[in-house]
Amino acid sequence: MSYLDKLLDGIEVKWKPLSHAENGVAVLSRGRVMSKEYLAENAGIYPVYSSQTAENGEIGRIQTFDHDGESITWTTDGANAGTVFHRTGKFSITNVCGLIKIINANELNYKFLFYWLSIEAKKHVYSGMGNPKLMSNQMAKIQIPVPPLSIQKEIVRILDTFTELTAELTAELTARKKQYNYYRDQLLNFEGKKIEWKPLEILAENLDSMRKPVTSGSREAGDIPYYGASGIVDYVKDYIFDGDFLLVSEDGANLIARNTPIAFSISGKSWVNNHAHVLKFPTYSDRRFVEYYLNNIDLTPYISGAAQPKLNQKNLNSIKIPNPSPEEKIRIVSILDKFDTITTSISEGLPKEIELRQKQYEYYRDMLLTFPTDNIEEV
Repeated sequence: MSYLDKLLDGIEVKWKPLSHAENGVAVLSRGRVMSKEYLAENAGIYPVYSSQTAENGEIGRIQTFDHDGESITWTTDGANAGTVFHRTGKFSITNVCGLIKIINANELNYKFLFYWLSIEAKKHVYSGMGNPKLMSNQMAKIQIPVPPLSIQKEIVRILDTFTELTAELTAELTARKKQYNYYRDQLLNFEGKKIEWKPLEILAENLDSMRKPVTSGSREAGDIPYYGASGIVDYVKDYIFDGDFLLVSEDGANLIARNTPIAFSISGKSWVNNHAHVLKFPTYSDRRFVEYYLNNIDLTPYISGAAQPKLNQKNLNSIKIPNPSPEEKIRIVSILDKFDTITTSISEGLPKEIELRQKQYEYYRDMLLTFPTDNIEEV
């Protein structure tokens, strides 16, 4: 018997539409148009929420508010259509958001409804004029399970435990990233110091001549990673490199945007196409030191091409790299490796812990929010 079965213990679960004239559980409304100019001219203390997910959806603060108290909002238009948020306090929403106010707080718990809609709302998103939408008329039809309020609160208590833990871990990760950035900037700042600088071609052996691009249709599937400018793009049967190397993006928009590292280490058997330079170093610390340095400096002076940015081999080789003593390189790399593991590793560190907690939360959420559907009445 599942934990939910034990909670219900034979209790019948009612189902009601989210918003309906006769038996709906909530009232729905829409936000209003607020331009950037309006937000700037009316700057204040009350948050305004829109369709984005960053910063909890907040896009600014104004002097007045449209809503007060507990509620749920959802995104009606765009890529985030169907995303729901639990809100409290005084706030306003824009015209790409909707607001949900529960009619009877003794019947339905806001957080319970929020957790339910976090699963269900996305299922009802549809394409309107090529744009994802979840308008009020469709949102209103979503069926809501209404178990006894005590059971709703117990489910909320359990799920809140998981979300709070994930939030704490995420906050810890943010703090560690700031700490990492601080130490990285300090450790890799050699301006004004008496230190030797050498062009990259002196520090590393360039193996670009060994690269071999293979079109997707000509690749033979296997388990050897096939690398491009920003990482693995496929897996193939054969390899042309075997060992530890540093790959550096040769072309692509990421050379300017820097959304992902443009220098990244690889190990073992691999195949590399002509979109990434291949560098070989004498030691681990030499390779990782240059990797950290290249990812931390502005490479714009070495990049050519506007429509298609390119870091050609000649310009790559000419990049001046600080060359501290072997002992100092080992020290710097050791410190940065520890922060890198904590903040970016997918197999260990905080990102892995957050991923595990999120999966655990989703498992219990799905288990606790799976109710018998015998009593659903379609509207």
